[in-house]
Amino acid sequence: MANEEMVDWEALPDAQGKRNGSTGQQLLKFLAAVLLVGFCFHFLFTEFILWEPDSTKAGCTLFQGEWIPDNKGPAYTNETCHFIEPYQNCMRNERPDTGYLYWRWKPKNCDLPRFEADKFLNAMRNKSWALIGDSIFRNHMQSLICLLSKIDEPVDIYHEMNFKTRTWYFSSYNFTLAVIWAPFLVRYDTFGDHNTLAEPNLELHLDILDTKWTTEYHKYDYIVISGGQWFYKSAIMWENNRVIGCHNCPDDNLKELGVTEPYRKALRLAFHFVSTNDHKPFVVFRTWTPDHFEYGKWYNGGVCNRTQPYKEGEYDGDPTDHAMRRAEIEEFEHAAKIGVKNGMQMKLLDTYHLSLLRPDGHPGPYRTFPPINDKNKKVQNDCLHWCLPGPIDTWNELLMKMVIDDDDNLGHASA
Repeated sequence: MANEEMVDWEALPDAQGKRNGSTGQQLLKFLAAVLLVGFCFHFLFTEFILWEPDSTKAGCTLFQGEWIPDNKGPAYTNETCHFIEPYQNCMRNERPDTGYLYWRWKPKNCDLPRFEADKFLNAMRNKSWALIGDSIFRNHMQSLICLLSKIDEPVDIYHEMNFKTRTWYFSSYNFTLAVIWAPFLVRYDTFGDHNTLAEPNLELHLDILDTKWTTEYHKYDYIVISGGQWFYKSAIMWENNRVIGCHNCPDDNLKELGVTEPYRKALRLAFHFVSTNDHKPFVVFRTWTPDHFEYGKWYNGGVCNRTQPYKEGEYDGDPTDHAMRRAEIEEFEHAAKIGVKNGMQMKLLDTYHLSLLRPDGHPGPYRTFPPINDKNKKVQNDCLHWCLPGPIDTWNELLMKMVIDDDDNLGHASA
């Protein structure tokens, strides 16, 4: 109202700058204008003073905050949920410490509610979800199933022979939850042993999307998508039916492309498909997942034996991880602008920083049963995937906050 009155007053003078009425009338108009301007200033300034200190309402940032002690512990255990894969079943594999189970994520200036399975399933009645990505999404899906199975036990209605792509059905709610294996989002071909580092055994086609997910995309009401650490693998890159370079290749004749730009190209292609598609599901993109290998990598003795979260500022993460996440956010924000114009709902689930602070949440040597206690025997640690239950359960609490509660004050990720 104050702004409207200001506009009205400014429109009163004649366009030619002519004077109207006597000097007394002009003086009265001048005084009235001064009073009105003063009133508007007082109104606006008072509103500002009243609003500024109340940052808890306007300043909630889900992806910034801290991990705080939580005596209540996890929502499920390996005994109450039998959907945990052996590699993430740290309890069954006799991990001796349990402190990693007793932390909660506290966002800046607000609280993150605990996951409500009944609320989620009621909201998703007659709906379907697909999680598209790599083994981290299988890890993520198991967490979600464990949380939901407290209310309704799902049935495995489809899986590939290797169980990488899988679909579960919650019959009481007619709710479908699928994970689709697409570790690069773009087409890839493998040859030889994919666990060796001796030579490139992957070929990535950076201009062709992986049809495993694009042909299924139209079936789902909600899509959660992510790239991942597979881009760190040695690979030969293709575009327009020709080799354009590689990453970590022994062949000196091929240009070293690194990982950031190939990843950016893959994301750009995937986001273009999503943001311009005739099918318009609710799309969530989950950011990069950090690993916590210390004193080496997964293939040369790296470990993750910490038992507590990092404090803020104690660990900044790998610079290449930051570059990958920056590419994600830049490409997502560009695509989201296009998506909004096309009637899409697209949100960013930025789990990078809160996950970075949890080096204690990985299986480490407790990825198998029985654990290897012989210090002289080489054991492969898993410092990338997450124990279940564990920190990854927070991702589903964030998803519920973003999708079910539809909170507009989510804050924005910063690259």
